[in-house]
Amino acid sequence: MPQAMTLDTRLLYTARTHTTGGREKGASRSSDGRLDVKLSVPGGPGLGTNPEQLLAAGWSACFESAMAVAARNRNVTLPMGLAIAAEVDLNFGDGGYFLSVRLEVSLPGLDGTLAAALLESAHAACPYSKATRGNIDVALRLV
Repeated sequence: MPQAMTLDTRLLYTARTHTTGGREKGASRSSDGRLDVKLSVPGGPGLGTNPEQLLAAGWSACFESAMAVAARNRNVTLPMGLAIAAEVDLNFGDGGYFLSVRLEVSLPGLDGTLAAALLESAHAACPYSKATRGNIDVALRLV
């Protein structure tokens, strides 16, 4: 169920992009000019990125921020070597195209039980995780 806008809701940011050409020989540019990328079909010819790579980058960055919030809430310092490897699969099946995701999180030196709790808290809070919950398969793994 979507998050309802209430009187207590504050809009924090709106990302605006303009895309032409789609996956094949496309381009996408943000309204502030900070993002200006060429697009191409995953695994195909062309020098551009693809929506799956952009989703992987965005989700992993957001997830790391959610991990920081979860750690702060527990008065824990995240290790310097924190890293997230995100894999977004574009699949095709009976129902058409669909996505699946794997997030592999490295928290070197952190107790396994605490690391797992931080991972679950981050997944519960991350806006990307919330937006996709129940819609795509997501595998979380501590490495």
